[in-house]
Amino acid sequence: MRDAQKEIRIRNRTLAFTLKKSRRAQRMRMAVYCDGAVIVTTPYHCGVSSAERFVREKIDWLLKKLEFFTPFRKRPARRRTKVEYRQNKERAYRLALERIEHFNRSYNFNFNSVNIRNQKTRWGSCSKKGNLNFNYKIALLPERLSDYIIVHELCHLGEFNHSKKFWRLVTKTMPDHANLRKELKKISAVQ
Repeated sequence: MRDAQKEIRIRNRTLAFTLKKSRRAQRMRMAVYCDGAVIVTTPYHCGVSSAERFVREKIDWLLKKLEFFTPFRKRPARRRTKVEYRQNKERAYRLALERIEHFNRSYNFNFNSVNIRNQKTRWGSCSKKGNLNFNYKIALLPERLSDYIIVHELCHLGEFNHSKKFWRLVTKTMPDHANLRKELKKISAVQ
């Protein structure tokens, strides 16, 4: 199924969103971008009515995010170019390898590969095959934040979830992870 443009009437206003169905999604999620775009991603089997119900349930959060991004809509978006990606890819790769080696002395996890990507919305990911993927922009972050991203993904090799056990693993080398996570949330991976 292709992405579908939908509208929903809530609280005397019409809200538009893009509905994406994903075979990989295990739950519904919503993202709001600085240009005001709203993307609702659902598992493949979910219907439109489930997505609309999800939007209605999250309306307070959604309106707050849309209001937050209103001042940014008038500014031209800063596009990261392919040139910038090529310039920083190798640097990000070396950084990731060096910091994984450093932190993995505490964990001793096995991993398959390390990849640097030009991702639009993620700082990093860990696959079930043990591949660690990082956004090239980790090379542009302060070290404490790139370290947090690297440790976060590294710990998914031990716990492939966000359980208490996972956060205990993160705490082992990043006791201040909660504050770092808050700081990172203020920075968009798409900047």
